[in-house]
Amino acid sequence: MNSPITRISISVEEELLNQFDFYSAEQGYPTRSEAVKAMIRDALVLQQWRKGSDVAGAVSVVYDHHKSGIVQKILSVQHDWSDVILCSQHVHLDHDNCMEIIAVRGRGERIRDFLANLRTIKGLKHSVLTMSTTGEGHG
Repeated sequence: MNSPITRISISVEEELLNQFDFYSAEQGYPTRSEAVKAMIRDALVLQQWRKGSDVAGAVSVVYDHHKSGIVQKILSVQHDWSDVILCSQHVHLDHDNCMEIIAVRGRGERIRDFLANLRTIKGLKHSVLTMSTTGEGHG
């Protein structure tokens, strides 16, 4: 069931509105309302991560699988953090490079600690956390 819609009005400088309209179009939002709603949701997700709520996300790491011991080190860290790891997917990017995408859920601080632990592995080419929500409490 859809929630009732409430209309709001805001005052914005013309230059800021022009920048927002450009951003909205570039991101593919069909209307200003959809862009504003997405930004509000992003802010609420960030708040969940900061205040220690149960959150979800994805950790991605890229590495050269030929580097000695790196696969075993990544797997070992994942086993140590099984309380926040839901699953992982291994992707072959090319002959040398692989990506591990690790779905996570738990307290934001615990997930950030997991990523920090992963980043201690020498040979990672890139690592990033995509913060999301479990969907609880979000319209």
